[in-house]
Amino acid sequence: MAKELSKKEIKEQKKKNKDKKSFGKDFKSELKKVVWPKPAELFKSTVAVIAIVILISVIVFCLDFVFEAMNKYGIDKLKNSVQTTQEQNNTAQEAENNSEENIEQTRRTRCTNRQ
Repeated sequence: MAKELSKKEIKEQKKKNKDKKSFGKDFKSELKKVVWPKPAELFKSTVAVIAIVILISVIVFCLDFVFEAMNKYGIDKLKNSVQTTQEQNNTAQEAENNSEENIEQTRRTRCTNRQ
């Protein structure tokens, strides 16, 4: 009960097999077209890449150091301003509490004086 293949399917299978076989040949022919660098060119390119990587690393390190210092200064300044604001709020609350206590004491005194 093997399924018979149509002519179209047979042609497609042959084409796939041919593509698989020709891939290796095509790959070899493309590798022959590649222009490989000479040792001197390779050395110069390698040195250039390493120099650029080192230069970029130094720049990133310097920027990181500067931003960290700026951030630290900014955070310290922000902390001081927050602490100052909190202290002012606490002082204002204490003054308000004291005035409320004074008002309450005055009311008590008046009530006791009336009686």
